[in-house]
Amino acid sequence: METPAALGFSMPAEWEPHEATWLAWPNNPTDWPDKLDTIRWVYAEIVRKLAPGEIVRMMVRSAAEEKMARRYLQRAGADLSRVEFIRHATNRSWTRDSGPVFVRRAGETAIVHFHFNAWAKYPDWQKDRRVPEAAARLLGKALFRARHQGREFILEGGGIDVNGRGTLITTEECYLDPKVQVRNPGLGRADYETAFRDYLGATNILWLGAGIAGDDTHGHVDDLCRFVNPRTMVMIREDNPADVNYRPLAENWERVRDFRLEDASRPEVIPLPMPAPLFFDGDRLPASYANFYVSNAAVLVPTFNDPNDRLALGILSELFPDRPVVGIHAVDLVLGFGTLHCLTQQQPAA
Repeated sequence: METPAALGFSMPAEWEPHEATWLAWPNNPTDWPDKLDTIRWVYAEIVRKLAPGEIVRMMVRSAAEEKMARRYLQRAGADLSRVEFIRHATNRSWTRDSGPVFVRRAGETAIVHFHFNAWAKYPDWQKDRRVPEAAARLLGKALFRARHQGREFILEGGGIDVNGRGTLITTEECYLDPKVQVRNPGLGRADYETAFRDYLGATNILWLGAGIAGDDTHGHVDDLCRFVNPRTMVMIREDNPADVNYRPLAENWERVRDFRLEDASRPEVIPLPMPAPLFFDGDRLPASYANFYVSNAAVLVPTFNDPNDRLALGILSELFPDRPVVGIHAVDLVLGFGTLHCLTQQQPAA
């Protein structure tokens, strides 16, 4: 089978126009212990901010769950005429990682299926893995099943970020660790770079080191470093030498000095602050302002009741002058070890 790149497809940047955003209504109480009802209200606020700019495609398990979701969304003032409910059961609600990854060529989009396996950590992923196939059937899109060296290739959307011009950023901790949460046993840097090129059209791969403490995925880049335009990245920085994140983040800042974009120019890298550490039951939570989501109508940014909330929102507002930057309360949301970007998956406009 020809690869997407061979057929002229590549992954567009998140800030490019969307047709829709995909979400999965929260249903797994183990992700948000004793907080599931609170999370439903957070979802309602997310949808309220997304709907003015694009369709929201919301996966639900049943007619009863759709009825529940409609009630929350209506009470929150979300525009239900912009929400399409899709009957598809999921194990969890982290659509960034299990949902359809879209690629595009002139006038056409398609879906890449990266064979989700719950971050090589949890046993319940079978329903989530079927989401890309269900999306391709629903939308009538071509589906590319990612393979490398004769086997299924596993990747999560939160483990990569692209500038839409050929450059992709990721982390060694997530995909090159030989012992912890190994997605594709036996594959190395060159194998990943080949798969990035073949299935996402990425020709220039930038590798950071480790992600942040508390990240259940073992190093996803969407808690660490993000493109905000073709030539500019934001990356989180920890200024407290006593914090566990200080050294790995400092090492990443050393690395970016040598980064080059697809045209061999240096990217501009803007620092984002970190909120004060958040804990639940003794576990460090991966609270990060880098987990924002760029939609047509707004940039949604997780906030944590922290003095640095205002600073992060101000930095991102200057970098996205074409749309409002909106804070979404995420102190409860991050109990699930992820926030806004982890929950969403963009469907680019053709």
